[in-house]
Amino acid sequence: MHRSFSLKELSVEPAYQLSRRKFLQAALVAVAASGSGIACSGEKSPWSFLTVSEARTLAAACDQIIPTDEDSGAAWAAVVTYIDRQLCGPLKDLQNTYRWGIAAMDRSSRILYASAFAEIPGDKQIELLARMEHGHAPAEAWKKIRSTEFFGHLQDQTMQGFYGDPRHGGNRDGVSWRMLGLTYPPIRGQLHYDLSKS
Repeated sequence: MHRSFSLKELSVEPAYQLSRRKFLQAALVAVAASGSGIACSGEKSPWSFLTVSEARTLAAACDQIIPTDEDSGAAWAAVVTYIDRQLCGPLKDLQNTYRWGIAAMDRSSRILYASAFAEIPGDKQIELLARMEHGHAPAEAWKKIRSTEFFGHLQDQTMQGFYGDPRHGGNRDGVSWRMLGLTYPPIRGQLHYDLSKS
């Protein structure tokens, strides 16, 4: 079972790495869910708000916050799809936060490890996320937003996408609920309707 943790506790690389094939599958799911190839920005993309590169970086980061162990992690659970959809809806005011934060995370990775975040080994990803969490990421990369602020949003939205209702784009197949041994939480109106028929 997954637990809440601080990244500084982690010292091992998770077995799961987001493969190109799984990433493309996630992109196709996003396209099918949106019913269109036009993002809310008006540009062609398999995502509603994110670019393909941003989604890849975000997927790698989310999968370190909730990694795969005996249960599926954030990337498989479509947490990026959840965040992407919310950034064109209820979280629209965080669009710049994510755009700047993802770019700064990649810049930090290039400064420290000479590669984009999604391309560095898992232990280095964890190390960089821990630096962001504690405000120790390279200052020159974080001029538009504080790393601690972005990490807070990233962690919160990763948890929301993993544990929330699948109808919002994440928690694919109710993976977190099954992991916790929960049945599908009833929708109040549906429950009332079903009870009234019995």
